[in-house]
Amino acid sequence: MQFKNSFEVSLPPAQAWPVLLDVEAIVPCMPGAQLLETIDERHFKGQISVRLGPVMLAFVCTAAFEEVDDAAHRATIKSQGADSKGRGGANATIQLHLEPSPKGSKVEIVTDLIMSGAVAQYGRGSGMIQSVANQIISQFSKNLEARIAQLKQADALPDETAAASPAAGAGAPAGQASGEPATGAAPAAPPPAAASGTATTGTPVAPSAATGGARRPAPGTAGP
Repeated sequence: MQFKNSFEVSLPPAQAWPVLLDVEAIVPCMPGAQLLETIDERHFKGQISVRLGPVMLAFVCTAAFEEVDDAAHRATIKSQGADSKGRGGANATIQLHLEPSPKGSKVEIVTDLIMSGAVAQYGRGSGMIQSVANQIISQFSKNLEARIAQLKQADALPDETAAASPAAGAGAPAGQASGEPATGAAPAAPPPAAASGTATTGTPVAPSAATGGARRPAPGTAGP
């Protein structure tokens, strides 16, 4: 199934892009998400707790940046996750795009999701998945905007002339979680509907108070 989400942030694309790709800082912004391990600059492992209908699920996920185009502000993330109790799994491909908007930037997320096992029955179609994805993205965008406000106050935003380089100084320690479980869909990639500890809403992690640097793909590189 495929679903779409979008939200706006109060930064121009050149500054918003490295913030969104700073996985270690973004994951704590995503409800229910936790970054467990940064494997390398392109690969991550995480966990997300989500609710589908009456059932609470906990997915352990791996996510990878398959492609990053800094000039066009586009990225492709692939994620695989399995329920910790063996009730099934979910695979997601997330397309992330940033474009200018009156507020600053509009973040557009397209998620292609395949669910298997019993968890596929809990969602009972794309309608419920889209609904809970909307809820997760709504909360994620609020958390992200709060994070941006912190960066502005600390004068720690990436410089627009250097925004294509990996984000530095805005990361959160691996393993930091956003707290409460999310009411949402299956796992996705980071930043952005989401994995590595993000929800399949596409966003990455999506999520935050953070310290230290984060790692992400070098500009223009593609994953395996």
